[in-house]
Amino acid sequence: MSAFAAALEEAACRIDARLQTEIAALPASPVRDAMAYATAGGKKLRGFLVLESARLHGIAPATAQYGAAAIEAIHAYSLVHDDLPAMDDDDLRRGQPTVHIRWNEATAILAGDALQALAFRLLAQQAAAPTPQARLELIASLAHASGAAGMVLGQVLDIAAETAPAPLSLEAITALQAGKTGALIEWSACAGARMAGDDPAALATYARALGLAFQIADDILDIEGDASLAGKRLQKDAAAGKATFVSHLGLAGAKDRARALVAEAEAALSPYGEDGALLRQAAQFVIARQN
Repeated sequence: MSAFAAALEEAACRIDARLQTEIAALPASPVRDAMAYATAGGKKLRGFLVLESARLHGIAPATAQYGAAAIEAIHAYSLVHDDLPAMDDDDLRRGQPTVHIRWNEATAILAGDALQALAFRLLAQQAAAPTPQARLELIASLAHASGAAGMVLGQVLDIAAETAPAPLSLEAITALQAGKTGALIEWSACAGARMAGDDPAALATYARALGLAFQIADDILDIEGDASLAGKRLQKDAAAGKATFVSHLGLAGAKDRARALVAEAEAALSPYGEDGALLRQAAQFVIARQN
């Protein structure tokens, strides 16, 4: 196992433990069960980015795990809501029935709401950052990244694209994905610097390239991926006639663009020297993954 694979697995175990402990402490209900179900499994890449960026800035995992769990709670909420019939209408996620299929739509909506609330509760805990100012910065920046100027805006643009009179331009798709996918990835990569009160500029540059490469890789997987490995339905965008990076650039062009973005992400880590090795490997991982 590579150093990156081992670090990603260790991060996922730490984040899962934190999330399941927090969720288990809630009153028993179908919503609590759905929250536990929605957060189980997955790569936990965003949480890994929090833990690794924290390490680069001298923040211990015992502190950074709260931010890592918070971003994974937000990500899980976004997937639960994205899978609903009113949004993408998916019945499979991580190889398992989606929350509204396993329970019902009302439970899925409430579980997503509760996961979003849990994220901010995690960041508000004293253990989540060394100073009150750092905790406030984490909370405010996550609210921005996940709200109507970030992830939610990306979702709105994506829904609007389904009924637009013409397919989106490459520039419009890039802007859409900067919100839908990129905003949470950027928050994750910058979290460690924010915890330490340091400048997150280099990590923000890294994350913007990483987030776009991640989405291009998703578009490529939708065309040539294996559904049994992806754990979800594939080729939906092509079937719906939606514009993607692949439809604009072609399969080979999209792969070239993703590799160029990975090189940009790696170059942005130069201030960290050898300490940035795992984040460089994470950039390579996003375009080599199968799910």
